Amino acid sequence: MLVVLAAAAAAADTIHLKNGRTIVADHVRENGGRYEYEIGDDTYAIPKNSVERVEAGGMPVLHSDAGGVKNADLPSFNPIDSLANEGDLPNTIVKDGKVDPEALAKLEGKGHAELSATASFIAGKCEFDHGNIDQARRYFDSALRFQPENATVLIYYAALLVRTGKPSQAQAYAQRAVSAAPDSADAYAVLGYAQQASDRTKDAVASWKHSLELRPDPAVQQYLDKAQREQNVETDFAQRESSHFVLHYEGKQTSEAFRGQILAALEADYDDLSRDLGSPPRDNILVTLYTEQAFFDVTRAPSWSGALNDGKLRIPISGLGSLTPELARVLKHELAHTFIRQLSAGRCPSWLHEGIAQLLEPKSLGSDGRQLAELFKTQRNIPLNVLEGSFMRFSGTGAYVAYAESLAAVSYINDSYGMGDIQRILQRLSEGSSTEAALRSTIHSDYGQLESDVAKYLGDKYGN
Repeated sequence: MLVVLAAAAAAADTIHLKNGRTIVADHVRENGGRYEYEIGDDTYAIPKNSVERVEAGGMPVLHSDAGGVKNADLPSFNPIDSLANEGDLPNTIVKDGKVDPEALAKLEGKGHAELSATASFIAGKCEFDHGNIDQARRYFDSALRFQPENATVLIYYAALLVRTGKPSQAQAYAQRAVSAAPDSADAYAVLGYAQQASDRTKDAVASWKHSLELRPDPAVQQYLDKAQREQNVETDFAQRESSHFVLHYEGKQTSEAFRGQILAALEADYDDLSRDLGSPPRDNILVTLYTEQAFFDVTRAPSWSGALNDGKLRIPISGLGSLTPELARVLKHELAHTFIRQLSAGRCPSWLHEGIAQLLEPKSLGSDGRQLAELFKTQRNIPLNVLEGSFMRFSGTGAYVAYAESLAAVSYINDSYGMGDIQRILQRLSEGSSTEAALRSTIHSDYGQLESDVAKYLGDKYGN
């Protein structure tokens, strides 16, 4: 653990977003109106207008094809506007990166429906880009009151609903967008995201194929490829439902009793997490049981991965005939990610995601505590801002350290401030705060102070 950082460190590029967050990537390149960046074997994209600056090289990261849980975030996209000619409206409505409510009210007071819709959309898009989901939704609602079938607004609204764990609602808006703009690649793309998240993989494949026919897009292609792998593996899968879950499984793979144990455990975990975190997901949660080979065929997860939550709980169970304590912990860990994603509107950094999920399994630092205490004491820990991004770039050993540090940081917050402040941090994130801003407004710490506090916490608890 103490030497893995030096062994795996390499130069990386850092993307500084206008909302205060940073993305540490293996490589960043410009492509038209967006930046494309790579983390491990995955490629992502983000609009240029969301980026403050890009710094090449510098901050060390760990490289591998390994990774942790992937968020079910949408890739960034910029639909072609079907709104009124905006002119200088963006500069009128958005000043210093913030919506000016007085300017917006003045424009809406002119009584011009198309102008009012455009103004509300600009305000909503600003809040959407900055991660303020609740306010973005209110502005999009306002825009749709003026122009109910405007494709651009409908696309963004559907994207917002998918991102906040409401895919069944998103489908209705995406279908309206497709009807309003049948030649829009973005409308079909977001419809596919909503369908896939609603367990309509076949329909999602058709939507994404249509989107790609209208306009090639590598991000959509990646989603399509994965959905097709899922289709190929799950052709003969059966389905069973409980109050909050839809379970997919291969009939000969598990017994009816084993499947019942899994659903009963998940329902109990659902109740526990609703109590501990609040705001349970509204839509049914999708769970798929795989053989080991099928799991890796579909997910392309790292060899050390024990399960995956990419919007669906994907659980490998080869060799098991009943619920073991280890499988029970895996189920609760992966389900916790669904709660965390919804509470933070998909904006929770990986270290906090993984730390909370491990804490709620429950898992303790145990024998790792003393090594972590030494790691933090000598300032050889992985900086928390580096752990904001995906763990996919870490090797198995590097990921082990990343998970352990995440649990240490969240254990400190929970022991010092309680689960209520963890909930409040997630709430601040959902409102558009950067991670450090959310920490400052709850536990009054930036990253530097938090790492110092964690070091003292570990030293007091596990140090010599």
